[in-house]
Amino acid sequence: MDGVVEVITGRERRRRWSTEEKIRIVAETEEPGAGVRAVAARHGVCESLVFTWRRQVRDGVLVAPDMPVFIPVRMLERSEASTAGLSRPEPRPATASAPSRPQSGLIEIELGNGSQVRVGSDVNLAALRRVLTALRG
Repeated sequence: MDGVVEVITGRERRRRWSTEEKIRIVAETEEPGAGVRAVAARHGVCESLVFTWRRQVRDGVLVAPDMPVFIPVRMLERSEASTAGLSRPEPRPATASAPSRPQSGLIEIELGNGSQVRVGSDVNLAALRRVLTALRG
């Protein structure tokens, strides 16, 4: 015995790599002078796994997900909205008193820049995240 004690605390969990991480690691291996062994060691990945990801990229199995696309939006003037059959709600007067309580099931989000977003409780979280990201930027 050499006096070394190894403490085993539980099963080691497998690392889950996102598609973006896999593609980024594969891209690193394709840079001039880069080797699969060095890239794999830098990221703590088995070399054979990196070779598998490279093959999947080459075969078109491992591809980056489509990025969401925003379309341009413009505000209609009151006269344009009425001719288009649309109506815009009248703005609420700002008060210095306590903020009004939202309706049940309505979520009000006020950003630091003064923008407000109101959504129902059944909002798609991915869509809401994209909207909030766009408003913050």
